[in-house]
Amino acid sequence: MRLLSIGETATLLGVAVGTLRRWHRQGRLAPHGRTVGGHRRYLHDSVCASSKHAPPSAGKTICYARVSSHDPAGQLDTQAARLQKHCVDAGSADIEIITDLGSGLNYRKKGL
Repeated sequence: MRLLSIGETATLLGVAVGTLRRWHRQGRLAPHGRTVGGHRRYLHDSVCASSKHAPPSAGKTICYARVSSHDPAGQLDTQAARLQKHCVDAGSADIEIITDLGSGLNYRKKGL
């Protein structure tokens, strides 16, 4: 019987510690017990079994690449390609890359 801390459990499930606390309040994933100090402890086998029922981390990943002028415009493509590769390597499925060319902030710019 291997007990995990809340941090180890969160890492194993791929969620934040706060998410585990919320799941506990909602009755979705209760800890096996608590330490004398009140820290939650989870059973490794129980966590592995419940990981199949954990909600998928679905959503869109949006990346923003920007250069300040037309001179380094080739760098914009390089930046976008690096962001794309990083997202693919991280396991993101739905990726959108937004590119921008210009200097200064313009809050009236379409698409932002």
